[in-house]
Amino acid sequence: MDISIYFSGIRKPEVEYFKEHVGGQLEAFYENGDFPNWEEADLIIIGVKEERGSVNNDGCGLGVNEIRKQLNQLFFDELPNTVDLGNILPGETLEDTYFAVQSCMDAFIKKEKTVIVIGGSQDLTIALYKGYQNTEQLVNLTSIDRNFDIGEATDGPVNSDTYLSQILLHQPSFLFNYANIGYQTYFAPPKILGLMDKLFFDTVRLGEVRGDIRKTEPILRNSDILSFDVASIQSADMKGCNRSTPNGLLPDEACQLTRYAGLSEKITSFGIFEYNPRYDENGKSALLSAQMIWYFIEGFKNRINETPRLNDNNFLRYRVPVTGFDESIVFYKSLRTDRWWMMVPYPDAKSNRYKRMHMVPCSYQEYITAGQDELPDLWVKTYRKFL
Repeated sequence: MDISIYFSGIRKPEVEYFKEHVGGQLEAFYENGDFPNWEEADLIIIGVKEERGSVNNDGCGLGVNEIRKQLNQLFFDELPNTVDLGNILPGETLEDTYFAVQSCMDAFIKKEKTVIVIGGSQDLTIALYKGYQNTEQLVNLTSIDRNFDIGEATDGPVNSDTYLSQILLHQPSFLFNYANIGYQTYFAPPKILGLMDKLFFDTVRLGEVRGDIRKTEPILRNSDILSFDVASIQSADMKGCNRSTPNGLLPDEACQLTRYAGLSEKITSFGIFEYNPRYDENGKSALLSAQMIWYFIEGFKNRINETPRLNDNNFLRYRVPVTGFDESIVFYKSLRTDRWWMMVPYPDAKSNRYKRMHMVPCSYQEYITAGQDELPDLWVKTYRKFL
Protein backbone atom coordinates (compact mmCIF):
# COMPACT_ATOMS: atom_id res chain seq x y z
CA MET A 1 0.00 0.00 0.00
CA ASP A 2 1.26 3.46 -0.91
CA ILE A 3 0.85 5.41 2.34
CA SER A 4 2.18 8.61 0.78
CA ILE A 5 -1.38 9.45 -0.32
CA TYR A 6 -2.24 10.26 3.30
CA PHE A 7 0.57 12.75 3.89
CA SER A 8 1.12 16.42 3.24
CA GLY A 9 4.68 17.74 3.09
CA ILE A 10 5.90 20.37 5.56
CA ARG A 11 7.37 23.74 4.76
CA LYS A 12 11.12 24.01 4.56
CA PRO A 13 12.58 25.70 7.64
CA GLU A 14 13.26 29.42 7.55
CA VAL A 15 16.58 28.87 9.32
CA GLU A 16 19.35 26.51 8.35
CA TYR A 17 19.95 23.66 10.79
CA PHE A 18 23.38 22.77 12.07
CA LYS A 19 24.44 19.24 11.24
CA GLU A 20 24.21 18.42 14.96
CA HIS A 21 20.55 19.52 15.13
CA VAL A 22 17.79 16.93 14.96
CA GLY A 23 16.51 18.69 11.84
CA GLY A 24 19.97 18.54 10.32
CA GLN A 25 20.18 14.77 10.64
CA LEU A 26 16.75 13.40 9.77
CA GLU A 27 15.19 13.07 6.34
CA ALA A 28 11.90 14.95 5.96
CA PHE A 29 9.03 15.13 3.50
CA TYR A 30 8.93 18.76 2.37
CA GLU A 31 6.37 20.47 0.17
CA ASN A 32 7.01 19.69 -3.53
CA GLY A 33 9.65 17.18 -2.45
CA ASP A 34 9.94 13.42 -2.76
CA PHE A 35 8.32 11.15 -0.20
CA PRO A 36 11.10 9.52 1.87
CA ASN A 37 11.80 5.81 1.72
CA TRP A 38 10.53 5.15 5.23
CA GLU A 39 11.15 1.41 4.99
CA GLU A 40 14.88 2.04 5.42
CA ALA A 41 14.38 4.07 8.61
CA ASP A 42 14.35 2.79 12.19
CA LEU A 43 12.28 5.64 13.65
CA ILE A 44 9.38 7.46 11.98
CA ILE A 45 7.81 10.79 12.95
CA ILE A 46 4.35 11.78 11.74
CA GLY A 47 2.03 14.65 12.59
CA VAL A 48 -1.76 14.40 12.70
CA LYS A 49 -3.57 17.75 12.48
CA GLU A 50 -6.87 16.44 13.77
CA GLU A 51 -8.81 18.07 16.62
CA ARG A 52 -12.48 17.32 15.97
CA GLY A 53 -12.41 14.84 18.83
CA SER A 54 -11.02 17.33 21.33
CA VAL A 55 -13.01 18.44 24.37
CA ASN A 56 -12.52 22.06 25.48
CA ASN A 57 -9.23 22.32 23.61
CA ASP A 58 -10.08 23.70 20.18
CA GLY A 59 -6.87 24.54 18.35
CA CYS A 60 -4.85 21.50 19.42
CA GLY A 61 -4.70 20.39 15.80
CA LEU A 62 -2.59 23.46 15.02
CA GLY A 63 0.33 22.54 17.25
CA VAL A 64 2.00 19.82 15.23
CA ASN A 65 4.43 22.05 13.37
CA GLU A 66 5.19 24.15 16.48
CA ILE A 67 6.45 21.05 18.30
CA ARG A 68 8.29 19.91 15.19
CA LYS A 69 10.04 23.30 14.86
CA GLN A 70 11.27 23.15 18.44
CA LEU A 71 12.38 19.52 18.12
CA ASN A 72 14.37 20.10 14.96
CA GLN A 73 16.44 22.82 16.66
CA LEU A 74 17.56 20.57 19.53
CA PHE A 75 21.04 19.12 19.39
CA PHE A 76 21.49 15.35 19.21
CA ASP A 77 24.68 13.33 18.96
CA GLU A 78 24.21 10.85 16.10
CA LEU A 79 20.46 10.66 15.67
CA PRO A 80 19.07 7.18 14.91
CA ASN A 81 18.03 6.62 11.31
CA THR A 82 14.91 8.82 11.41
CA VAL A 83 12.43 10.13 8.85
CA ASP A 84 9.72 12.76 9.24
CA LEU A 85 6.87 11.92 6.88
CA GLY A 86 5.04 15.20 7.36
CA ASN A 87 1.39 15.53 8.38
CA ILE A 88 -1.81 13.57 7.99
CA LEU A 89 -4.45 16.21 7.33
CA PRO A 90 -8.01 15.89 8.66
CA GLY A 91 -10.23 13.73 6.47
CA GLU A 92 -13.75 14.60 5.42
CA THR A 93 -14.93 12.98 8.64
CA LEU A 94 -13.19 12.14 11.88
CA GLU A 95 -13.51 8.46 10.99
CA ASP A 96 -11.63 9.13 7.74
CA THR A 97 -8.71 10.51 9.75
CA TYR A 98 -8.79 7.48 12.04
CA PHE A 99 -8.69 5.20 9.01
CA ALA A 100 -5.70 7.03 7.55
CA VAL A 101 -3.75 6.81 10.80
CA GLN A 102 -4.75 3.18 11.30
CA SER A 103 -3.68 2.25 7.76
CA CYS A 104 -0.30 3.93 8.17
CA MET A 105 0.29 2.33 11.57
CA ASP A 106 -0.57 -1.07 10.11
CA ALA A 107 2.08 -0.58 7.41
CA PHE A 108 4.69 0.64 9.91
CA ILE A 109 4.12 -2.18 12.37
CA LYS A 110 4.36 -4.84 9.68
CA LYS A 111 7.81 -3.46 8.87
CA GLU A 112 8.74 -3.41 12.58
CA LYS A 113 9.16 0.37 12.77
CA THR A 114 8.82 2.57 15.85
CA VAL A 115 6.57 5.59 15.34
CA ILE A 116 6.29 8.97 17.08
CA VAL A 117 2.89 10.56 16.52
CA ILE A 118 2.46 14.28 17.20
CA GLY A 119 -1.22 15.22 17.65
CA GLY A 120 -3.86 16.49 17.62
CA SER A 121 -6.35 15.31 20.21
CA GLN A 122 -5.90 12.19 22.32
CA ASP A 123 -8.81 10.30 20.78
CA LEU A 124 -6.33 9.52 17.97
CA THR A 125 -5.13 6.79 20.34
CA ILE A 126 -8.00 4.72 18.94
CA ALA A 127 -6.39 4.79 15.51
CA LEU A 128 -2.99 3.84 16.95
CA TYR A 129 -4.59 0.88 18.73
CA LYS A 130 -6.50 -0.32 15.67
CA GLY A 131 -3.27 -0.20 13.69
CA TYR A 132 -2.20 -3.34 15.60
CA GLN A 133 -5.33 -5.31 14.73
CA ASN A 134 -3.80 -7.23 11.84
CA THR A 135 -0.77 -8.38 13.84
CA GLU A 136 -2.97 -11.10 15.41
CA GLN A 137 -1.21 -10.43 18.72
CA LEU A 138 -2.37 -9.05 22.04
CA VAL A 139 -1.06 -5.59 22.89
CA ASN A 140 -0.59 -3.45 25.98
CA LEU A 141 -1.66 0.19 26.04
CA THR A 142 -0.43 2.78 28.54
CA SER A 143 -1.73 6.31 28.89
CA ILE A 144 -0.12 9.08 30.89
CA ASP A 145 -3.16 11.07 31.91
CA ARG A 146 -4.65 12.89 34.88
CA ASN A 147 -7.92 10.96 34.50
CA PHE A 148 -9.46 7.92 32.82
CA ASP A 149 -11.01 8.76 29.46
CA ILE A 150 -14.07 6.58 29.88
CA GLY A 151 -17.34 8.35 29.16
CA GLU A 152 -20.74 7.60 30.63
CA ALA A 153 -22.28 6.83 27.26
CA THR A 154 -20.64 4.25 25.04
CA ASP A 155 -22.83 4.84 21.97
CA GLY A 156 -22.20 8.57 21.61
CA PRO A 157 -19.56 10.33 19.52
CA VAL A 158 -15.95 9.45 20.19
CA ASN A 159 -13.86 12.21 21.72
CA SER A 160 -10.81 12.73 23.90
CA ASP A 161 -12.89 12.04 27.03
CA THR A 162 -14.44 8.76 25.83
CA TYR A 163 -11.92 7.11 23.51
CA LEU A 164 -10.87 4.51 26.07
CA SER A 165 -14.44 3.19 26.21
CA GLN A 166 -14.27 2.50 22.48
CA ILE A 167 -11.00 0.62 22.87
CA LEU A 168 -12.31 -1.50 25.75
CA LEU A 169 -15.46 -2.38 23.80
CA HIS A 170 -13.77 -2.93 20.44
CA GLN A 171 -14.39 -6.33 18.87
CA PRO A 172 -12.42 -8.37 18.24
CA SER A 173 -10.52 -7.39 21.36
CA PHE A 174 -6.77 -7.66 21.26
CA LEU A 175 -6.04 -5.54 24.33
CA PHE A 176 -4.30 -7.55 27.04
CA ASN A 177 -3.48 -4.79 29.50
CA TYR A 178 -4.21 -1.12 30.00
CA ALA A 179 -2.23 1.08 32.40
CA ASN A 180 -2.70 4.65 33.52
CA ILE A 181 0.25 6.56 34.92
CA GLY A 182 -0.21 9.84 36.79
CA TYR A 183 -3.93 9.87 37.45
CA GLN A 184 -5.25 12.23 40.12
CA THR A 185 -7.81 10.67 42.44
CA TYR A 186 -10.19 13.65 42.52
CA PHE A 187 -10.55 13.31 38.73
CA ALA A 188 -11.22 9.56 38.95
CA PRO A 189 -14.76 8.35 39.78
CA PRO A 190 -14.63 5.48 42.31
CA LYS A 191 -16.61 3.23 39.95
CA ILE A 192 -13.95 3.72 37.26
CA LEU A 193 -11.20 2.79 39.70
CA GLY A 194 -13.29 -0.24 40.61
CA LEU A 195 -13.53 -1.16 36.93
CA MET A 196 -9.77 -0.92 36.58
CA ASP A 197 -9.35 -3.35 39.50
CA LYS A 198 -11.99 -5.69 38.12
CA LEU A 199 -10.19 -5.85 34.76
CA PHE A 200 -6.81 -6.33 36.52
CA PHE A 201 -5.39 -3.21 34.89
CA ASP A 202 -2.50 -1.14 36.28
CA THR A 203 -2.98 2.31 37.80
CA VAL A 204 -0.33 4.59 39.31
CA ARG A 205 -1.41 7.74 41.11
CA LEU A 206 0.44 11.01 40.62
CA GLY A 207 1.65 10.84 44.22
CA GLU A 208 3.14 7.39 43.61
CA VAL A 209 4.96 8.70 40.54
CA ARG A 210 6.26 11.61 42.59
CA GLY A 211 7.33 9.27 45.41
CA ASP A 212 9.26 6.84 43.22
CA ILE A 213 9.10 7.29 39.46
CA ARG A 214 11.13 4.10 38.98
CA LYS A 215 8.01 2.00 39.62
CA THR A 216 6.66 3.17 36.25
CA GLU A 217 9.59 1.72 34.30
CA PRO A 218 8.37 -1.93 34.25
CA ILE A 219 4.90 -0.79 33.13
CA LEU A 220 6.38 1.14 30.20
CA ARG A 221 8.76 -1.73 29.44
CA ASN A 222 5.70 -3.96 29.07
CA SER A 223 3.77 -1.56 26.79
CA ASP A 224 3.31 -1.56 23.03
CA ILE A 225 1.56 1.82 22.80
CA LEU A 226 2.11 4.97 24.87
CA SER A 227 -0.47 7.77 24.71
CA PHE A 228 0.71 10.93 26.49
CA ASP A 229 -1.82 13.67 27.28
CA VAL A 230 0.18 16.84 27.98
CA ALA A 231 -2.68 17.96 30.25
CA SER A 232 -1.18 15.54 32.79
CA ILE A 233 1.64 18.10 33.26
CA GLN A 234 0.91 20.86 35.78
CA SER A 235 -0.48 24.01 34.20
CA ALA A 236 2.40 26.21 35.41
CA ASP A 237 4.67 24.24 33.06
CA MET A 238 2.11 23.34 30.36
CA LYS A 239 0.20 26.51 29.57
CA GLY A 240 -0.14 25.31 25.98
CA CYS A 241 -3.18 23.17 26.76
CA ASN A 242 -6.61 24.38 27.78
CA ARG A 243 -7.17 21.20 29.80
CA SER A 244 -4.14 21.36 32.11
CA THR A 245 -4.74 21.86 35.85
CA PRO A 246 -2.73 23.22 38.83
CA ASN A 247 -1.46 19.80 39.91
CA GLY A 248 0.31 17.40 37.61
CA LEU A 249 3.61 15.99 36.49
CA LEU A 250 6.70 18.15 36.63
CA PRO A 251 8.64 18.68 33.38
CA ASP A 252 11.57 16.51 34.46
CA GLU A 253 9.16 13.72 35.43
CA ALA A 254 7.47 13.90 32.02
CA CYS A 255 10.85 13.65 30.30
CA GLN A 256 11.92 10.74 32.52
CA LEU A 257 8.75 8.85 31.62
CA THR A 258 9.28 9.32 27.90
CA ARG A 259 12.89 8.20 28.26
CA TYR A 260 11.70 5.02 29.98
CA ALA A 261 9.31 4.57 27.05
CA GLY A 262 12.11 5.05 24.54
CA LEU A 263 14.22 2.43 26.32
CA SER A 264 11.36 -0.09 26.17
CA GLU A 265 12.12 -2.67 23.50
CA LYS A 266 8.39 -3.35 23.22
CA ILE A 267 6.96 0.12 22.55
CA THR A 268 6.43 0.70 18.84
CA SER A 269 4.18 3.77 18.96
CA PHE A 270 4.37 6.89 21.11
CA GLY A 271 1.74 9.58 20.72
CA ILE A 272 1.87 13.02 22.32
CA PHE A 273 -1.46 14.83 22.31
CA GLU A 274 -3.46 17.94 23.28
CA TYR A 275 -0.74 20.60 22.92
CA ASN A 276 -2.43 23.83 21.84
CA PRO A 277 -0.39 26.79 20.51
CA ARG A 278 -3.28 29.20 21.15
CA TYR A 279 -2.50 29.14 24.85
CA ASP A 280 1.27 28.79 24.70
CA GLU A 281 3.56 31.52 26.02
CA ASN A 282 6.62 32.13 23.87
CA GLY A 283 6.57 28.53 22.66
CA LYS A 284 7.60 27.13 26.06
CA SER A 285 5.04 24.32 26.05
CA ALA A 286 5.99 23.37 22.50
CA LEU A 287 9.61 23.25 23.63
CA LEU A 288 8.75 21.02 26.58
CA SER A 289 6.80 18.70 24.27
CA ALA A 290 9.80 18.61 21.92
CA GLN A 291 12.12 17.80 24.81
CA MET A 292 9.86 14.90 25.80
CA ILE A 293 10.19 13.55 22.26
CA TRP A 294 13.96 14.14 22.41
CA TYR A 295 14.16 11.96 25.52
CA PHE A 296 12.11 9.24 23.83
CA ILE A 297 14.56 9.26 20.91
CA GLU A 298 17.51 9.23 23.32
CA GLY A 299 16.02 6.18 25.03
CA PHE A 300 15.30 4.54 21.68
CA LYS A 301 18.93 4.98 20.66
CA ASN A 302 20.04 3.16 23.81
CA ARG A 303 17.75 0.15 23.48
CA ILE A 304 19.63 -3.11 23.92
CA ASN A 305 16.82 -5.57 23.09
CA GLU A 306 17.27 -7.86 26.06
CA THR A 307 14.64 -10.48 26.84
CA PRO A 308 15.21 -13.32 29.32
CA ARG A 309 15.67 -16.74 27.79
CA LEU A 310 16.57 -20.10 29.24
CA ASN A 311 20.32 -20.73 29.50
CA ASP A 312 21.08 -17.06 28.81
CA ASN A 313 24.31 -16.10 30.54
CA ASN A 314 23.28 -12.45 30.64
CA PHE A 315 20.63 -13.18 33.30
CA LEU A 316 20.50 -14.56 36.81
CA ARG A 317 17.58 -16.93 37.38
CA TYR A 318 15.85 -17.16 40.75
CA ARG A 319 13.21 -19.67 41.83
CA VAL A 320 11.15 -18.48 44.82
CA PRO A 321 8.72 -20.91 46.51
CA VAL A 322 5.45 -19.51 47.89
CA THR A 323 3.34 -21.42 50.42
CA GLY A 324 0.16 -22.88 48.92
CA PHE A 325 1.41 -22.55 45.37
CA ASP A 326 2.52 -25.70 43.53
CA GLU A 327 5.29 -24.13 41.48
CA SER A 328 8.00 -21.66 42.41
CA ILE A 329 7.86 -18.17 40.94
CA VAL A 330 10.71 -17.71 38.49
CA PHE A 331 12.48 -14.35 38.33
CA TYR A 332 15.18 -13.13 35.96
CA LYS A 333 17.64 -10.34 36.63
CA SER A 334 19.72 -8.79 33.87
CA LEU A 335 23.43 -8.64 34.58
CA ARG A 336 23.77 -5.74 32.16
CA THR A 337 20.99 -3.41 33.30
CA ASP A 338 19.79 -4.80 36.68
CA ARG A 339 16.25 -4.94 35.27
CA TRP A 340 13.88 -7.66 36.49
CA TRP A 341 11.28 -9.97 34.89
CA MET A 342 9.08 -12.70 36.29
CA MET A 343 7.53 -15.65 34.50
CA VAL A 344 3.77 -16.14 34.79
CA PRO A 345 2.48 -19.51 33.52
CA TYR A 346 -0.46 -19.65 31.15
CA PRO A 347 -2.77 -22.51 30.06
CA ASP A 348 -1.21 -24.71 27.37
CA ALA A 349 -4.35 -24.35 25.25
CA LYS A 350 -3.74 -20.61 25.02
CA SER A 351 0.01 -20.72 24.47
CA ASN A 352 -0.03 -19.00 21.08
CA ARG A 353 -2.32 -16.20 22.26
CA TYR A 354 -0.37 -15.37 25.41
CA LYS A 355 3.20 -16.16 24.37
CA ARG A 356 4.25 -12.50 24.32
CA MET A 357 2.76 -11.80 27.75
CA HIS A 358 4.04 -14.47 30.11
CA MET A 359 7.50 -12.94 30.68
CA VAL A 360 6.43 -9.88 32.66
CA PRO A 361 8.72 -6.92 33.35
CA CYS A 362 8.76 -6.24 37.07
CA SER A 363 10.84 -4.57 39.76
CA TYR A 364 13.04 -5.83 42.58
CA GLN A 365 10.06 -5.23 44.90
CA GLU A 366 8.11 -8.13 43.33
CA TYR A 367 11.06 -10.40 44.09
CA ILE A 368 11.14 -9.17 47.70
CA THR A 369 7.37 -9.75 48.04
CA ALA A 370 7.71 -13.33 46.81
CA GLY A 371 10.61 -13.84 49.22
CA GLN A 372 8.23 -12.85 52.02
CA ASP A 373 6.00 -15.77 51.02
CA GLU A 374 3.41 -13.64 49.24
CA LEU A 375 2.25 -13.68 45.63
CA PRO A 376 3.09 -10.29 44.05
CA ASP A 377 0.01 -8.35 42.93
CA LEU A 378 1.47 -8.03 39.43
CA TRP A 379 1.80 -11.83 39.19
CA VAL A 380 -1.79 -12.34 40.36
CA LYS A 381 -3.26 -9.75 37.98
CA THR A 382 -1.36 -11.18 35.01
CA TYR A 383 -2.33 -14.75 35.86
CA ARG A 384 -6.01 -13.81 36.22
CA LYS A 385 -5.99 -12.25 32.76
CA PHE A 386 -4.73 -15.56 31.35
CA LEU A 387 -7.75 -17.48 32.67
